[in-house]
Amino acid sequence: MQDIVYKEGFDYGFNPSACESCEGRCCTGESGYIYVNKAEIERIANFLELSQELFIEKYLYKKGYKYSIKERETKNGYECIFYDSKNNGCTIYKARPIQCRTFPFWDYFKTNKDELKQECPGIVDE
Repeated sequence: MQDIVYKEGFDYGFNPSACESCEGRCCTGESGYIYVNKAEIERIANFLELSQELFIEKYLYKKGYKYSIKERETKNGYECIFYDSKNNGCTIYKARPIQCRTFPFWDYFKTNKDELKQECPGIVDE
């Protein structure tokens, strides 16, 4: 069993071993935005061995002045285009964006812990 992860300023912890059985709830469900910055675009494109231009064309869309990773529609809603439901994991895990790396420790959840607990089975009270 993995150790519980805590982050200063948050009144909950996260048990990473819960990811093995949760079926990617943070990667699936309602449609949302998975924003990437220039450095992340470069890192993911390199990871996929694609030019940045081809990566942007194939996997991103413009939302305002930002880029977001595309999603695909499923029978249960949406999922990140890089989520692999057969293997319950991220196909770009080592190069995933900071938004994904920092989940579930987002400022939004400091005041919406009940919502987070419904989404993520790895949340434990401090």
